[in-house]
Amino acid sequence: AWERADFNGMTILKVGSTDQDILAKKGDEIRIDWGYFYAGTDNSFAPLSTVAEGKAARAQFVKEGKLPEMDQQTPRAAKEKQPVLAFAFNCGTVKEKEIVMAVAYDDEYSIQFMEKNLRAYWRKNGETAKDMFMQARDQYNDLVKACEKFDEELMKDLTDAGGVKYAKLCALAYRQSLASSKVVADDNGQPLMFSKENHSNGCIGTVDVFYPQSPHLIFLNPSLIKATVVPMLEYASSPRWRFRFAPHDIGTYPQANGQVYGAGEKSERDQMPVEETANMLLILAAITEADGNADFVAPYWPLIVRWADYLREKGFDPENQLCTDDFAGHLAHNINLSAKAIVALGAFAKISDAKGEKNAAELYRKVAQELAERWVREGLDGDHYKLAFDKKGTWSMKYNLVWDKILGLGLFPDKVARMEMDFYKKAQKPYGLPLDNRSDYTKMDWILWTACLTQNDADFKALLDPVFRFLNETPDRVPMSDWYWTTTAKHQSFTARPVVGGVFIKMLYNKDIWKKWAGRDTLNPAGWAPIPTRPEYIHTTIIPTAETEALEWKYTTDKPADNWFQADFDASSWKTGKAGFGTQGTPGSIIGTTWNSSDIWIRRDFDLQDIPENLALRLAHDENADIYINGTLVAAFRGYTATYIDRYIKKDKLSAFKKGKNVIAVHCHQTTGGQYIDVGFQTLELVK
Repeated sequence: AWERADFNGMTILKVGSTDQDILAKKGDEIRIDWGYFYAGTDNSFAPLSTVAEGKAARAQFVKEGKLPEMDQQTPRAAKEKQPVLAFAFNCGTVKEKEIVMAVAYDDEYSIQFMEKNLRAYWRKNGETAKDMFMQARDQYNDLVKACEKFDEELMKDLTDAGGVKYAKLCALAYRQSLASSKVVADDNGQPLMFSKENHSNGCIGTVDVFYPQSPHLIFLNPSLIKATVVPMLEYASSPRWRFRFAPHDIGTYPQANGQVYGAGEKSERDQMPVEETANMLLILAAITEADGNADFVAPYWPLIVRWADYLREKGFDPENQLCTDDFAGHLAHNINLSAKAIVALGAFAKISDAKGEKNAAELYRKVAQELAERWVREGLDGDHYKLAFDKKGTWSMKYNLVWDKILGLGLFPDKVARMEMDFYKKAQKPYGLPLDNRSDYTKMDWILWTACLTQNDADFKALLDPVFRFLNETPDRVPMSDWYWTTTAKHQSFTARPVVGGVFIKMLYNKDIWKKWAGRDTLNPAGWAPIPTRPEYIHTTIIPTAETEALEWKYTTDKPADNWFQADFDASSWKTGKAGFGTQGTPGSIIGTTWNSSDIWIRRDFDLQDIPENLALRLAHDENADIYINGTLVAAFRGYTATYIDRYIKKDKLSAFKKGKNVIAVHCHQTTGGQYIDVGFQTLELVK
């Protein structure tokens, strides 16, 4: 549906879906289907504007220089005479003339945090889309000048630090780092920032995603890195998180309702204990360094001490577990992960000192020094350091050592970085240094961290140049990729991820430049609202899921007749199998029947004595699921859940149900990775 509006002398066209299912969908390859898109311009430009079928609008403008009349057939399906928002301007004779247009997307609510929907930070004082457009218009000239001044000064400092290629690399990463995150306001109006783990699993607030992103935020706006870690600190401090180590994530974007990675909140299976715990301590140390005090970390001190104790026990020789480079699989005795833990322990000592905890500072400084000495002895493999303590003839980037110098810890002798750098320059491929000896792929963010280890300009340039060549010569026209092949310049998988903010790491070595830019952050947030309390419900089962009882369903993986979802369809020829349907290892799955093809269709009967208004689905899906009751589509889910979720049946869909016998029919479509479908019904009664 669309409409025209006048925002105090601005012509505005607005379009959005009629069914505003706000924050209902989550996942990776999921696009927003709520909120409104706006396009507009000031009336001083004498615009012509319309909403009309795109093909017709273009044809009439080419032929007559005019736009069609406003199409009044709204709402309608987007694919039916697909409409466009069209503007036309008379620029007169051919000469320089500036026309300014503004486009915006207002999602109404941006993030769900513990089942509470939060508005974008720009809305924290009740601002509307109209306010946003009017401010953009009225402040346009000043904003352009400020942006040009900012760009010029930042590019100069980046060039001075690392050369023209480095400055261009950072410029390319700048917008992507921020665009893949969302800033919202909590109940106290304080900022919370949530990143999205694009193109890897869609998690929200992933620690090992905002860890590599953090140099960008710490350098230019420490308030944003604080806003990023507060949700994780609050979540990890809550009774819901039962483990001694830090969580991996807070949910699946845009729903930050609790960890979904690995075994979620249930067990330690497939977690990243050392990785995420060390990441958090290092970020908190960087915040303390930027602030010059420990005020920010003080409210979370018991949690931070718990994390340090965990790393002291488990960090030096990590067990068979995942690290941030989880695409390479589990790895025991990971030397780079060990280095991260050691540096994080030293970072905790520095935080302790800033907080006045002198005994803890002295103890953990000594622990970190002793472990660093062991690391240097036990990790050596001739002219370099190994991938894992027990694997001779291996190697890896030791990118986590960057914090030793940035934080002024002095744990590792300079000869370690010198030896590693000399080895790396021999191991490089045409488009960069591989992540380790196991494959020719690499991570761009980690190359830039590794390039900084010796603080030698020639070394930095030697590792930077192949990365710059990759960005220029890659055949893949995709958003900036951080995971690519060093032999072909093809991107391996990841694109559009916030981790590229890590290329700003070099700027943290120059304390004066860091202080200059970070000091311009005047927000100084404090007094964040407590973590929202998740609502509690009384669940009354109508159709159980495999969590409690593996019911039998009729199913087929061969495409059925078009009326397969109708109540009177004969599914007697379909197979019979127990819920749930999918493949072993899919997160959150309870496999009763193996399903490993692209599509599955399942049906079964169930009885209802009445039709309660609080009727809800309980389901887990991976990936897209369409659910029919008696031939009517009552719910459609996209992406995947990684756990079981509850969703109320919409009021206008309750009429599909009837007393007595009902038929539920479900289609689930799978594209890649794990797959699973299980559906049940229940009533949900909110506990007051």
